[in-house]
Amino acid sequence: MRIAHVALWTADLDASAAFWSRHFGATVGDEYVSRNRPGFRSRFARLGDGGAIELMTGPWVEDGPIDARERAGWVHVAVSLGSEAAVDDLARRLAAEEALISPPRRTGDGYYEAVAKTPEGALVEIVA
Repeated sequence: MRIAHVALWTADLDASAAFWSRHFGATVGDEYVSRNRPGFRSRFARLGDGGAIELMTGPWVEDGPIDARERAGWVHVAVSLGSEAAVDDLARRLAAEEALISPPRRTGDGYYEAVAKTPEGALVEIVA
């Protein structure tokens, strides 16, 4: 058993697709336009390991940062880059775009990680 994909609402489908492609090498598929739910559009950003993020939008999606309060529900997605050097490199690029929340560090549970935010403000851990 494995997770097939996770989904992320976005107010700007193209900006979100560009973020995942540029920083994580995701292959972004064609846009899907729903015939059953007017205004709903999505694209899948497929990562190298077969996992995917479904980027979804519609006119009802509010623009602005995601509420960062701690509460029940999903908190972040973690993407493994395979090496500490890869984490350091991506963290530098994300910092240049002001998308880095926390620089690379070794966590108490043994991960080497940095934390970034998507254009929507969703958290992404990048780990070695």
